[in-house]
Amino acid sequence: MATPESARGEKFPMTSWHDISRLLESGSDLVVVTVATVRGSVPGETGAKMLVTRNGAPRGTVGGGRIEARALAEAAEMLDPPGEATRLVTWNLQKDIGMTCGGEMTLLFERLAAKPPWHIVLFGAGHVVQALVPVLLPLACRIEVIDTRADWLERLPRAENLAVHRVDAFEDGVARVAGGSFVLSITQGHATDVPVLREVLTRFPEVSFLGVIGSASKRAALLRDLRAAGIAEDLLGKITCPLGLPIGGNDPHEIAISIAAQLLERR
Repeated sequence: MATPESARGEKFPMTSWHDISRLLESGSDLVVVTVATVRGSVPGETGAKMLVTRNGAPRGTVGGGRIEARALAEAAEMLDPPGEATRLVTWNLQKDIGMTCGGEMTLLFERLAAKPPWHIVLFGAGHVVQALVPVLLPLACRIEVIDTRADWLERLPRAENLAVHRVDAFEDGVARVAGGSFVLSITQGHATDVPVLREVLTRFPEVSFLGVIGSASKRAALLRDLRAAGIAEDLLGKITCPLGLPIGGNDPHEIAISIAAQLLERR
């Protein structure tokens, strides 16, 4: 059987151990499907790999068409709920898969559990966050963006390690935070930052990083209002404001780079 068109020129997109590592570090469980052996007329090549996660399209291919659809279904069984760690199957493509070619393929399925990801929660989806998210997405992290404005959330790129949440009030999104999260409050201003900071410090006092965009004078106003709300002084010391390293200017893209650099420094 002739190999599919995409396999002749640029080849199917080949996966690498780097791809696997990055998916695991970003918090995605996955199944690695490898063509172990082939016999006769088949659409795939020995050694070809496909990465299957719970969300998004697979990376790589084991041959396309019905054999790939069956492999995706098999991988899904192993992921949700988590099943056995490995599975080795041999399929006759005509008898078992319903394809016209009569060869056989043996596929190895390996389920890999994700590492706890670097979790970044962004409150706000305005200009700075629009510039910041594309900088962070290639990193091994899981990002959640929370805003009251659906139209701004819709402007963000789509990615496997990005989730967006529309809320009625910014502080409603604090439920997305965990103790090890890096939290950034980049909302529409002081009035919406204060409830976020108050809720995070009250519910997650062990938060790994808590930053808020603004000036030194804004920091003073934030601390005043949070003290009035009963937040203890030791918790107020967790707040980083101004946010970002002291580099660049006031352009949102330069601010985004300064914030990403600070997050990497603190991590």
